[in-house]
Amino acid sequence: MITSEAFRGKRYAVLGLARSGAATVDALLASGAHVTAWDSDEAKRKAILPGTGRGTAGEAGGGGGSPHAPPLHQPAAGPPPRSGEDLVLADPLEIDLAGYDGVIVSPGVPLNRHPIAAKARDAGVPVIGDIELFAIARAGLPAHKVIGITGTNGKSTTTALITHILETAGVPTLMGGNIGLPILSRDALPEGGVYVLELSSYQIDLTFSLDCDVAVLTNITPDHLDRYDGFAGYAASKERLFTMQSPLHYAIFAGEDQPTYDVYQRRWFGTHVTTILARGADIADQSAWPSLQGPHNAQNAACAIAACTSLGLDEETIEQGLRTYPGLPHRMERIGEKAGVLYVNDSKATNATATAPALAAYPLIHWILGGVPKTDDLDDCAPYFDHVKAAYTIGEAGPMFARILKAANKPVIESGTLDQAVRDARDAANPGEVVMLSPACASFDQFKDYEARGDAFRAAVGAL
Repeated sequence: MITSEAFRGKRYAVLGLARSGAATVDALLASGAHVTAWDSDEAKRKAILPGTGRGTAGEAGGGGGSPHAPPLHQPAAGPPPRSGEDLVLADPLEIDLAGYDGVIVSPGVPLNRHPIAAKARDAGVPVIGDIELFAIARAGLPAHKVIGITGTNGKSTTTALITHILETAGVPTLMGGNIGLPILSRDALPEGGVYVLELSSYQIDLTFSLDCDVAVLTNITPDHLDRYDGFAGYAASKERLFTMQSPLHYAIFAGEDQPTYDVYQRRWFGTHVTTILARGADIADQSAWPSLQGPHNAQNAACAIAACTSLGLDEETIEQGLRTYPGLPHRMERIGEKAGVLYVNDSKATNATATAPALAAYPLIHWILGGVPKTDDLDDCAPYFDHVKAAYTIGEAGPMFARILKAANKPVIESGTLDQAVRDARDAANPGEVVMLSPACASFDQFKDYEARGDAFRAAVGAL
């Protein structure tokens, strides 16, 4: 795991003990910090206790816990506590935070509504996240670079694509942040390594010193407005990633939407960061990149090319990475071909806005859609209806979407279930065409989440 002498002897409160919170507790304790941890889920509180050798801990209402709290370590639980470690279970809302060096919260904690924000502010304690801890720890890590990627859409693909290109080039690379394993849980890279971090606006809100060697903004469209003071507040959160950069570093902007272009212009004037406009429209040919089809992936590729070029990779190496990129599960994922028909899993597309780029990517699509609708229209998809050869509706939204598509003169089969839709599409599709699951809906009527839906699609295709 990533540790730092900068944390030794410091006092931190950690609120939320899911994956990133638990990893934060581990890293801080291993660094010699004193930690007060809490989660409303008792199971998560218990999970960080037994057999960890973390010193003395007990559930407490005071900042340091009761001096008579039962010892965490028991003789049968493994090795004795390591020197300097200290863990107490206590709710940060119920203790005196004076003297703490930080309150570390999950990005999912809504700071505009959660009382921990005011509690910490009154105590003069910063509220931060695990990415800020990583930023602090960087000074003690082997020489490295950091690429940070943010944006409303495309940041996961861009992050994974940059990581793949770097790995293809033989560069020691770690992917983290809003994707993969918590960054603090990973072993530090050797000298010359590159950390590639996907960063949501929530994570940026909790970060104050992450100086990215390369920062990337894919796009900004309205999202998460319940957490911000309107769209301007959300866009300002994204822009903060670039305000933390040192001179001579690189700032890359897709710039194909006006809000992103506005950020590009502000960063270009009056800063010493090298600003680069990387437009998907400048990508002339994607035919050699099978997992990067469609205009949205041209944008992702343009950003990845600019980022890797900024780090000194040559054109041939980058092209090899683009050709061999396998794609992310459930995001325009190529399942395989059967009888000349390509099957594509885009289960992550849980609204019409997310589905539209998938429809733009192929000219002859047998479209499987439906589930729990987020809107009562498919307006964002309508510009690409000419790419739809036939549609197969499933789930709660099936009848509504069937009416919309029939009104647009598209052939529709109301399949009802995903298994049936795959069989119906298989029977109708011709070689050279595409059967695509891009539901434009949430999954919760028939599946526990979009991943389970995508897995079911993969299994249904495999059973053909």
